[in-house]
Amino acid sequence: MNDIDHSASAKADVDPLAAHDATPLSNHAHAPAPVSFRRNAALTLGALGVVFGDIGTSPLYAMRETALSTGGSVPHPFAVMGGLSLIFWALMSVVTLKYVMLIMRADNNGEGGVLALATLAHRSPRLSKRIKTMIGFGAILGLALFYGDGMLTPAITVLSAVEGLSVESHALQPLVVPLTLAILIGLFAMQSRGTAHIGRLFGPVMVVWFVVLATLGLISIIRAPAILGAVNPWYAVTLFTHEPWTAFVSLGSVVLAVTGCEALYADMGHFGRQPIRFAWFFIVLPSLLLNYFGQGAALLIAPAKAHIAFYSVAPDWAHFPLVLLATIAGIIASQAVISGVFSMTRQAVQLGQLPRMEIRHTSATEYGQIYVPRMNALLCIGVVLIVLIFKSSASLAAAYGIAVTGVMVIDTFHAGIVATRQWNWNIRYVICLFGLLAAIDWAFLASNSLKIVEGGWLPLAIAAAVFMVMETWRYGRREHQDIVRNESLPLNLFLERADKTPLRVAGTAVFLNARTDVVPSSLLHNLKHNRVLHERVILAHVVVDDTPMVDPDRRIEVTKLGKGFYNVKVHHGFFETPDVPKALQCARPFGLAVDVEHTTFFVGRETLVPSQNPVLGRWRTWLYIQLAGNALSPARFYCLPPNRVVELGAQITI
Repeated sequence: MNDIDHSASAKADVDPLAAHDATPLSNHAHAPAPVSFRRNAALTLGALGVVFGDIGTSPLYAMRETALSTGGSVPHPFAVMGGLSLIFWALMSVVTLKYVMLIMRADNNGEGGVLALATLAHRSPRLSKRIKTMIGFGAILGLALFYGDGMLTPAITVLSAVEGLSVESHALQPLVVPLTLAILIGLFAMQSRGTAHIGRLFGPVMVVWFVVLATLGLISIIRAPAILGAVNPWYAVTLFTHEPWTAFVSLGSVVLAVTGCEALYADMGHFGRQPIRFAWFFIVLPSLLLNYFGQGAALLIAPAKAHIAFYSVAPDWAHFPLVLLATIAGIIASQAVISGVFSMTRQAVQLGQLPRMEIRHTSATEYGQIYVPRMNALLCIGVVLIVLIFKSSASLAAAYGIAVTGVMVIDTFHAGIVATRQWNWNIRYVICLFGLLAAIDWAFLASNSLKIVEGGWLPLAIAAAVFMVMETWRYGRREHQDIVRNESLPLNLFLERADKTPLRVAGTAVFLNARTDVVPSSLLHNLKHNRVLHERVILAHVVVDDTPMVDPDRRIEVTKLGKGFYNVKVHHGFFETPDVPKALQCARPFGLAVDVEHTTFFVGRETLVPSQNPVLGRWRTWLYIQLAGNALSPARFYCLPPNRVVELGAQITI
């Protein structure tokens, strides 16, 4: 493994985020250049189609579940007012204050998301080893919970939209699940073709969606303007005062209104902070509030319609067109989540938290357009099984919130560290502000934990499985590299004996090496079997920096070792595709000209076998061997030319 595995250095085996803390970067190291109004408008439109798909489709089920949890099948008007007040203040505190105004300030060189925020927090000065360990653990746990959310969102969103068919006629109810499955399977099937062309339609369609939400809500509010009183937090407070248990339980439904807030932050690198904020304050938030208050007004007039709260604001003639529009919006929301899972998977692979996987770029112009075949297949299977198990959005709602609230808690913790250590905010101010936000997050999480038996076990089970895979891979890599390191020959000792090599042949050989102080096993095996060394030998060490992108002038480092040997460090960010041949062509200014067409790349292919007493235990060792065996070959992962690669095998007992 020491000659094939990309490295975040040996420190990454102890802490998954400790890639290059020795060279800390400011979270505002690269201030974005001013952009034109036209460019901002285009980015805002794109953000509407990608960033807000999840939270923008929450009105399909959030008000319905909240009304039913606070008031039963026929909610009392006060329950409607109290539940709506909770939704309003959840949107204002969790999404607007915490994510849009605060956490989006914490960008990792322009990128966001749970992993980017964790690496940013990890770079903070004066952190104890215990805090850094907690940050690393939170990053892995947050990613695992994100995968659970990624499976549930497509299922509940498309199900909620298609269920509108049965509102008009119960005879159409049997078609809901088959039609939902057909839509979702078709969506996953088209991922390999990329979403560049369809993505251009996402923004305009979501503009229509938000306009329809706002219009229907406004018309309904005009019929019962008393609903606007729910802006007063007194209704939410009184609900807790008179019915504390009911109000607490209802938080598990209220949180459905803020699902997708992580996407606001995770997609910041694609669209920028300002376009997302503009879209939220001027389009998305007003449309959502109008629609939620419109649903509340409709329930004040006809409380018995709580089970169809979303469709209760639409006139009869608009029912089927609204179902069609909701289904399209649900597909867009699902696509946004799927793309987010692909993006997070790439980050995890680059940071060494998951085995190497095939990552295809589906657009020549947009670096964010990627396709991960293995993850796409796993998502498709998981989503189909979820739909078949739960069969209705009401049943899925019980399972939906716990993964979202878990990520919210982790983001608040990491953002609080950044505010204290990097923004240099007063510690008392940080404790008061982030303590309040954390209390809200924990209240949502505690309420959702009551639904574990009803379905909340599902995202937890998914997260536990992902967490176990990631931890097994990380600890397995550490033990694996320790074994290889103990059996490796120090580089300085090898160079002393290099003159005794029987034969030096013309040409250049590149050996991938995970460490810079030892000889890669592929080089030793080549000497053992072929008894020759090339005239120039390059030991390439690929390093994953804890930044999304690496500046071209920092891409490569070259060290001349003498006797025709060179140590080359290739740097790339966790948002980039490692391309070793392309990077080596940048070595000419360092006095090392590499002609890829006449260079031989040597990589090691290791066969792992379990020892009598494996350190990881028998079943975890078996799992690690399976993960390593199914990892993408280093030749493909590092974009090596197939006709210039030589693989040398070895067997390692682990």
